[in-house]
Amino acid sequence: MKFAIKFAIALAVLAAVAGLYAWLGSGNGGGQPQYRLAKVERGPLTAVVIASGTLNAVTTVQVGSQISGQVKEIYADFNSAVKQNQIIARIDPATFELRVNQARADVDAAQSAVAVAGASLAAQQAELARVRINLADAERDYERKKSLVEKNYLSPADLDKARTVLDATREQLKAVAAQQRVAEAQVRSALAAVKQRESLLRQAQVDLERTIIRAPVDGTVILRNVDAGQTVAASLQAPVLFTIARDLRDMQVEAAIDEADVGRLRAAQAVSFTVDAFPRRSFAGEIVQIRKAPVNVQNVVSYTVVISARNPDLSLLPGMTANVRIVVEHRESALKVPNAALRFRPTDATDAPLTRQARPSKPGVPAGRVWLLEAGRPKSIDVRLGLSDGASTELLGDPIAEGTEVIVGMAAAEKRDSGLPRMRLF
Repeated sequence: MKFAIKFAIALAVLAAVAGLYAWLGSGNGGGQPQYRLAKVERGPLTAVVIASGTLNAVTTVQVGSQISGQVKEIYADFNSAVKQNQIIARIDPATFELRVNQARADVDAAQSAVAVAGASLAAQQAELARVRINLADAERDYERKKSLVEKNYLSPADLDKARTVLDATREQLKAVAAQQRVAEAQVRSALAAVKQRESLLRQAQVDLERTIIRAPVDGTVILRNVDAGQTVAASLQAPVLFTIARDLRDMQVEAAIDEADVGRLRAAQAVSFTVDAFPRRSFAGEIVQIRKAPVNVQNVVSYTVVISARNPDLSLLPGMTANVRIVVEHRESALKVPNAALRFRPTDATDAPLTRQARPSKPGVPAGRVWLLEAGRPKSIDVRLGLSDGASTELLGDPIAEGTEVIVGMAAAEKRDSGLPRMRLF
């Protein structure tokens, strides 16, 4: 019985201590929530677009080979400065020299065929002239004998013989004329063959000239893909031997801009960027081109924006990653509220629609809601939003005065020690 009484007393003491701790831990008797506040301020506000891109030369030329063969000599290396038409490599020309010699021999043979055809044509022309003379003689003989037959000085048989000779000579003239036309065709064919062989000779000479690789532009060699002794095969496409940057003093940044930000950019807009190689140095440029071709990577759409980059001291190198910062809009004195205030929602608040006053009066002007603390309870006010820099957002109109405190979050509950000694129950 005594043990039961002692156990009941112990339970009562524990319950009292637990209640005391709970009352002291609440910080107050009413259990009111605590809020973190921030002031609405006026000051400068700048909206920027942040992106990254790659530095490249404005003009980069890939030098390839249109013929296959073994690289015999290399005259340019990495970082070599080259001039236009300067020889930078040579492919073994032995095979192509043989082709040129063969093509030249074919041209000589074709020209000889033209000479033979011309001689044959001359012979046919001479034969045609002889037959024409014989035809004129046969015509005169026929006319003379015809006159004599009419005067009965000559028999009709002699006239028939003269007519036969005349007809035969006429047919011979036709045959010789046809042979002359054949000879003329042979001459034209031989001349065409000469042109064909000359074309093949020029093609062989062009291929021989292509064994000499020349720099197409003035610039700097930034990439060399071959060594002496290496064989290149130009089958479906020309292999790239060198990559030449035309002028490294004029470079450009190709930055990937998100589709949500590209609408705020325009040509000739000022840009600043940094590179990891010079973290304390800022470089300036401007937007040159906004390419309309979208780039879709895992359902994220971006657009390539080309930014000019002056490089007078050649400190910037192709391939460097540029961290781009583009100022799209600036306010010298804007009434701004922390973005945390726009994201705050009380735990007991419902997502009611914005009031008519908060709806944008102009298309494209977004609306938001902030909460003030009145009589210890939050009160919502609908606002129209303007420019944002990611941390603060401009308030349009005059819904809230400067210096007004808005709720930005809940305060963490403080743990208070009651100071009561701990009790041990036996």
